[in-house]
Amino acid sequence: MKIYWDLYSTWFKIGLFTFGGGYAMLPLIEKEVIEKHHWATEEEVLDYYAIGQCTPGIIAVNTATFIGYFQKGLLGAIVATLGVVSPSIVIITIIATILPTFQDFPVVQHALNGIGIGVCILMVTSIIKLWKGSIKDKFGVFIFCLSLCIAFIFRTATVWVIILAGVCGLIFSNLKKLEEDVE
Repeated sequence: MKIYWDLYSTWFKIGLFTFGGGYAMLPLIEKEVIEKHHWATEEEVLDYYAIGQCTPGIIAVNTATFIGYFQKGLLGAIVATLGVVSPSIVIITIIATILPTFQDFPVVQHALNGIGIGVCILMVTSIIKLWKGSIKDKFGVFIFCLSLCIAFIFRTATVWVIILAGVCGLIFSNLKKLEEDVE
């Protein structure tokens, strides 16, 4: 029973104390899921993020669901998912109730602007960590540059960019294997 409480409370904390979505959550997920509870390795979390990007829904919810499922099956997935979404439901309900009254105050607008900057910093930190964990060679840099160009120049949907990067990775690994077999 303790594992279910740990799943719920950990994901509740992650959902409560991070703003800006899935990528902004990465530092707290790393601290709680990888370092504190050892529910997943850094590589596994990166894999969950990649899969979460390809599947419908919010990355944080998908990641919580994956980790909950791999810890305690379907019930673990449900508990972790409820944990990560509960704070948002409460916060959105409160904000929807009181924001119209205060949204025109300059102090509220400045606070929201400051939160946006803080979220950008968390996202840059997450990107750097993802870079270090994912890009290991020149081919990784090539896939990154190709994916970036396709995403920004052609405004391609994220799922197609990820599928293309996965296909490129498969092709590269098979070519590398063939090269090693020839030697």
